[in-house]
Amino acid sequence: MTLKGSNVLVTGAGTGIGEAIALAMADAGADVIAADIDEAAAKSVADAVAAKGVRGLAVPADCGDVASINAMVDTAVAKFGKLDVIVNNAGVTRSAFIMDLTEEDWDRIHRVNAKGVFFCLQRAARQMIDQGGGRIINMASIAGRGFKDTSNAVYAASKGAVISMTRTAAQQLGQHNINVNAICPGVTLTPLVETMLVDLAKQKNKSEEEALADISRPIPIGRANTPEDIAALAVFLASPGARNITGQAYNVDGGLITS
Repeated sequence: MTLKGSNVLVTGAGTGIGEAIALAMADAGADVIAADIDEAAAKSVADAVAAKGVRGLAVPADCGDVASINAMVDTAVAKFGKLDVIVNNAGVTRSAFIMDLTEEDWDRIHRVNAKGVFFCLQRAARQMIDQGGGRIINMASIAGRGFKDTSNAVYAASKGAVISMTRTAAQQLGQHNINVNAICPGVTLTPLVETMLVDLAKQKNKSEEEALADISRPIPIGRANTPEDIAALAVFLASPGARNITGQAYNVDGGLITS
């Protein structure tokens, strides 16, 4: 799957799944714009991309702010000339019981996970319509499909919104040769999840290894995702082989959710 000649923008690229996607896209030959609210983290990933022999660009961006989103895409196009693929990966959450969630939690999580994904999608689509097509890949979650061990109900709602907007956007943007798909990761060993594991281990008076075993045990395939597992699907969805795939939301979860 070659992406040579493609320009790919990845939000939330500074760490975890976003970082893995940026590097995997570069391995496939794409030039990569790494966007993150943490400019230093974005720069580190962009440098790692460039070390693979393709172009890497770091762009600071707050994906909960529409002006920042517009500036991010404007910068990407000004520097690289076009935008072939956007991976809307930036997201936030926290671990909380439903009765402990607050209005502040709702606003903070939906600001990035739902509002941010929509306006990144919309701004990228404007550019892609002018170019004659493109690929939009949204990061959802099996939380949006009802996974019982989600970090919290507000996060689940935000990811359900991502799945729904993906389907609607695919229907409305298909006429412009724009493919829109979503990826729904299951338990994935990112820095955020590893922090949650530390908390879980303390709560249960267990080691972190035991806590990881506990969350991995229900997974039919017997192991949690690595960020690279998610990146592999993102590369495929950006590739020529996926040209007729749109409006889909794919689980990468080792079999936790079967619908």
